[in-house]
Amino acid sequence: QVQLVESGGGLVQPGGSLRLSCAASGSIFRIDHMAWYRQAPGKERELVAVISAKFINYADSVKGRFSISRDNVKNTVYLQMNSLKPEDTATYYCNGNINYNDYWGQGTQVTVSS
Repeated sequence: QVQLVESGGGLVQPGGSLRLSCAASGSIFRIDHMAWYRQAPGKERELVAVISAKFINYADSVKGRFSISRDNVKNTVYLQMNSLKPEDTATYYCNGNINYNDYWGQGTQVTVSS
């Protein structure tokens, strides 16, 4: 059984930074892409950033402010979030295509407020 566990969320002032982590554990023999999504109250879940061996993509709303990276030894994906805005407030979810299946983390709350 594969599990994704996120950490690093919290409350931050506008203009501040946070770093989210997502560690995959279990019997893992293949990881294709890993990604971060977010969902704000009353809104649909949206893709924030995705990383694979071949590409990295970002939502237009976070380009230049967020950076996704991956540690293949630790099976961990990170999301460095800089210049945070109130509209970045949401629950952030880790997603991974692992062993040809799709997995989700439980989510971590990010709140950007003064």
